[in-house]
Amino acid sequence: MVAGQSPSFRSYMNPVIPGDHPDCTLTRIGDHFYTTGSSFNVTPVIWHSTDLVHWEAIAQPVSAAWTGYGDAPGGGCWGGQMVLYNGQYWHFFSRANTMHYVKANAPEGPWSMPVKVNNPAGLPYGLGYDNSVFIDDDNRWYLVVKNGQPNNGIVELGANGQPSGALYDLRWLNPGPSYPYAWAEGPVMWKYGGYYYYSFARDLAGGQKVMRSKTLTADQSAWTMLGDFFNEGDPYKGGSLFTSPNHASAAVMLDDSTSWVIHPLYAKGEWKGQGRQGLLNQVRYNSAGRPVADYPVNKSFTAPRLPSGGIPWGVPVADDFSGPGLHPGWSFLGQTPTQRWSLTERPGWLRLSPKSTSRAMTVIQNDGEHNYALVTRLEFDPQEATDGAGLRIMRGDETLFVKLFITRLSGGEKGVAFSYDQTRFETGVTSGDTVWLKMVRVNHKISGYFSADGMAWHQVGSAVDVSAIDSYSDFSSFTGTRQGLFVEGSRSAWFDLYLYRDAFTPILAECPANQQGVTRTAPSQGISNLDQIGAGDWALYAGVAFGDGELYPPADSVVLEAACLGDGGTVELWLDSLDTGRLIGSCTVTASGGWNTFRKFSAPVERVTGTHDLYLKFMGGTSPRLFVLRWITFTRKNVATSAGSVTGSGSRGMGGLTLYPNPSAGEVHLVAEFPFHTLEIFTLKGERLFQEPGAAVHRRSLVPPVPAGTYVVRVTGKAGTASALLVVER
Repeated sequence: MVAGQSPSFRSYMNPVIPGDHPDCTLTRIGDHFYTTGSSFNVTPVIWHSTDLVHWEAIAQPVSAAWTGYGDAPGGGCWGGQMVLYNGQYWHFFSRANTMHYVKANAPEGPWSMPVKVNNPAGLPYGLGYDNSVFIDDDNRWYLVVKNGQPNNGIVELGANGQPSGALYDLRWLNPGPSYPYAWAEGPVMWKYGGYYYYSFARDLAGGQKVMRSKTLTADQSAWTMLGDFFNEGDPYKGGSLFTSPNHASAAVMLDDSTSWVIHPLYAKGEWKGQGRQGLLNQVRYNSAGRPVADYPVNKSFTAPRLPSGGIPWGVPVADDFSGPGLHPGWSFLGQTPTQRWSLTERPGWLRLSPKSTSRAMTVIQNDGEHNYALVTRLEFDPQEATDGAGLRIMRGDETLFVKLFITRLSGGEKGVAFSYDQTRFETGVTSGDTVWLKMVRVNHKISGYFSADGMAWHQVGSAVDVSAIDSYSDFSSFTGTRQGLFVEGSRSAWFDLYLYRDAFTPILAECPANQQGVTRTAPSQGISNLDQIGAGDWALYAGVAFGDGELYPPADSVVLEAACLGDGGTVELWLDSLDTGRLIGSCTVTASGGWNTFRKFSAPVERVTGTHDLYLKFMGGTSPRLFVLRWITFTRKNVATSAGSVTGSGSRGMGGLTLYPNPSAGEVHLVAEFPFHTLEIFTLKGERLFQEPGAAVHRRSLVPPVPAGTYVVRVTGKAGTASALLVVER
């Protein structure tokens, strides 16, 4: 039992890893858990957890620069498992139907370059793909092998990671031509109660089987087939969003004797395109020792009794690119030479360069949720219409994209384009070389915006319907939808930040990552509301980005759009955890005139910076329906800005200058749209009171040495000058 465990960690909703997480394995090392699996044309990621519910990306075990890597849909790495063996961390995977391993002294790496695993002479088939690793009680370790429809086996490894010792040929498990278990793929093994358990998937269409033996042997008579691994008799099975579970990990037992599996599963129909998402379910053994895993029905499950370790919910990471290396949450698409990107050439910026004039450079993360607002800020100087850089969402087969990017427009001027399939919208800008871009998803509708300062946004065209991306799966590329940054053509681009869920863009209430007690209404015009909200219920919205407080000014208040026919209630806003986290404010919802009459309710919040999981805790009377919630958004005080305007011609301006707080009684933050080297302060009559030269920067802070009044602040750089009014209060 975890003493003082917050209510926010006592239960969970699937998926626990939103977005593509195919063929996943699970390893326990002490109090830590690790999962990885197939990545196909995306570089693989090792995920870490302390409670099996909250997962963080910690490593990229296979370098994208490895010359053995491919660059085509469905290629790349198949299978994968990380284990600790004889004091070293090993990650085994298959590439082009050939097994390899990499090694490291810590799970975070650095990881070695891949080493080929040799096929043992005594096995009549190769080592194949979708394999896992099993370490026995006597420290002997084995590859659990799958290669083609009829071939299953178990291969002992030596201390050097190469086959050495016992070979167990299990071709009797799925013989042709009937193939009774379809493909019998993704085999895993574990021990429980003195038995060896061997579990495998039928195929991608579903079905997971399990058998056991007292001894590790190839003798068919020693193995007892136990049947279905998941509870196929669950009465709520038919209504589950995730159905036909398969490709489960080995069952891992905790200190309290409960056992758990991670397994990948497509959502039904309209969201199938987001890939095989990472689900967690408990395994229970009956009196005869048969393991049965919970079916992934649509409900809140009791979480493992483990500490969260402060790890947030596993959505895409926000990044300011200030770290020493690229965050491991990012993956490259296909084989990527190291010179194609840099974090050191300009500290705090990510430089991306196209792989070639015909092949874009892409860094991407899972796209697994139904509502978010991606934001980036970049510098890019396109010369041709084929040059582009910005945000994009990519279908798994790499043939359909949503793109919001800086480019040369049809008239030859520089501007912003928003495109999807055969649809393209364009607009010129006058904001200088640095532009903010924002892509907003509301279920299947995606909209594009741009800004000069990250506060005043202008839409590019209208929303597009991406249902053809969200529902797509062809069982050949195997890869789910991805989101991220790209550059194409012949020019490099510089990215200053990436935000996943912008706090200042309305958050759709129907899309919590985790929740307790609430439900969703039937959709109307593509969206639903959060309903059946009672006292003590809660909802989590993961990865909310509040900005850095400098380049991106902080929130001042929260606004809820809600409907109520009754006494209403109160919404408490907690960061990172209920009760044990930080309470930043509360907002009262009162009668609006009806359950379908929505009003906006606002309240102040404490200053927040950074990215946080946002919990809404609902308080009120005994009614099971306090109110209905549609949107949540954060707002901030107005700040003086000379942001560039939208034009039809795309003529260039000198850029903008942002000052905040404004008015100010003390320190003032300055953010310019271009590097400036000189800062000046003038009276309204033009008298210069202050001048300070220095190194070229985009932002800085100062305490103006002037009396109370209104002044002009001007910055000067190679790109020109920009100015803004500042009100000083004393």
